[in-house]
Amino acid sequence: MSLSLTPGSFFSRLKAGQAVFTQKNKLLPDPLDARRWQGFRLEEYLIGKSIGKGCSAAVYEATMPVLPQNQQVAGSIGLLPGRGPEIIPRGEEEQAPLAPAFPLAIKMMWNISAGSSSEAIFSTMSQELVPASRVALAGEYGAVAHRRSKGGPKQLAAHPNVIRVFRAFTSSVPLLPGALLDYPDVLPPRLHPEGLGHGRTLFLVMKNYSCTLRQYLRGNSPSPRLATVMTLQLLEGVAHLVQQGVAHRDLKSDNVLVEPDADGCPWLVITDFGCCLADERVGLQLPFTSWYVDRGGNGCLMAPEVSTACPGPRAVIDYSKADAWAVGALAYEIFGLPNPFYGQGSRAHLESRSYQEAQLPALPESVPPEARQLVRSLLQRDASKTRLLGLPGWGGSSSNAHCPPPPTNVYPWKSQECVSEAICPSSC
Repeated sequence: MSLSLTPGSFFSRLKAGQAVFTQKNKLLPDPLDARRWQGFRLEEYLIGKSIGKGCSAAVYEATMPVLPQNQQVAGSIGLLPGRGPEIIPRGEEEQAPLAPAFPLAIKMMWNISAGSSSEAIFSTMSQELVPASRVALAGEYGAVAHRRSKGGPKQLAAHPNVIRVFRAFTSSVPLLPGALLDYPDVLPPRLHPEGLGHGRTLFLVMKNYSCTLRQYLRGNSPSPRLATVMTLQLLEGVAHLVQQGVAHRDLKSDNVLVEPDADGCPWLVITDFGCCLADERVGLQLPFTSWYVDRGGNGCLMAPEVSTACPGPRAVIDYSKADAWAVGALAYEIFGLPNPFYGQGSRAHLESRSYQEAQLPALPESVPPEARQLVRSLLQRDASKTRLLGLPGWGGSSSNAHCPPPPTNVYPWKSQECVSEAICPSSC
C-alpha cells in the first residue's frame, strides 16, 4: 500500500475522520472554577481510596466537603473539613447510601531529593506543572510568574485531550490509605522509621477519570471505527503538544486516561508530564551532549530518532515527531493487538532502534484502510518522511493552504444523521 500523502486523498480522508469527533471536542468544566481561591490546602479535601500508583507518585480520589452537595454526606460519616486532610476509613467508602462522589483526583508526588522548601519542590518537579491552569499555583505564590521566568518550563494551553491540573500546592506528607503497604520507603521518617522521603511534597488536583487506557482495553474491545477515532484523539493531543513546543516523552497506555462521554464513548486524555520536555530555551531540539542527558521515560516506545541518538558536542535530538511515533505503537493496543514493541512471555518483540518497517504486524482487514495507512505512516523509521508532516495542523506547523477542504462524506458512516454512530456504533 502506498504511503503517499497526496492532496485530496490520504490527508483529506484523515482530516475527515478527525472532523467526526472534533464536533464533540469541548473542554470539560473546571469543578473548582466557582471556588477560585479555595483548594490550595490539603486540609480542604476529603480523600478516599487509592486509584493509582506509579514510579514517582500515588493518586487518590478526592472531593471538597465544603461543597454544598457534600456537606451533609461528610457530616453523616463523621468527616468535618478543616482538620484533615480528611480520610474515609477503609471499608466505609463502600456504604452506598452515604458514600460521597469523588469528582477529583489528588496526585501526591514522592519527594526523595527535592528538599522540603516549597520553592525547591516546585523547581525540582516543575515538569509536573506544565499542564497546570493559570490559577493552579495562585494559593501559594499568588501568580504563576516563577514559571514564566526566562528559561523556565512552558505552560500548556488547555486542550480536551490533555490533562488539566486545577490546583498545585505543597503540604506535609500525610499517612494516606495503603501508604505503609504500597510505598513505605518513600514516606518521611516521622511516618515510617525506614522511610527516605522528605516531610513535604507536591500535590496536584485534577479531574478523576474513570480509568486508564490500559484498564479500558482490558475490559473493552473497541470496534475498528471507534478504535480509529480513539487513535485520532491521541493524535489531536500530541498535535497540541507539538504546537505548544512540548514533548511528552512517556506516552503509554498507563499515561492515557479514559472518560465516557454523554453517549458512552471513550474520551482519551494524555496525562503524567513528569518526563516531558518543555524548556523555553531549547524547544523540541534537545542538546544531547552526553549519555547523562535525560531522553525521556518508556524506553520501549522511544522513537527511532531518540533511541538511536548518539551524544556529541553538537548532537541534538529532535522530539517534534517522537510522540506521534509512540501513538502509532499504541494504536496496535487500541485495535486489539499486542504492542509489537513490548515483549510478552516468549513472544518476540521489535526494538525501535533496529526494527524494519516490513516487520510491523499487519492490522486486521476490518480496520479502515486509512487507519492502517495512518499507523504505518506514524511508524516509519525516517521521521522526515511524514509522521503527518509535523502534526499541528496535520500537515505541518503552518496552515494547510495547499490541501483542499476535506470531503464531507469520505467514509460511508459519515452522513450527518449517523455522526454519533461513527464514534460510538451502539448509539445509532
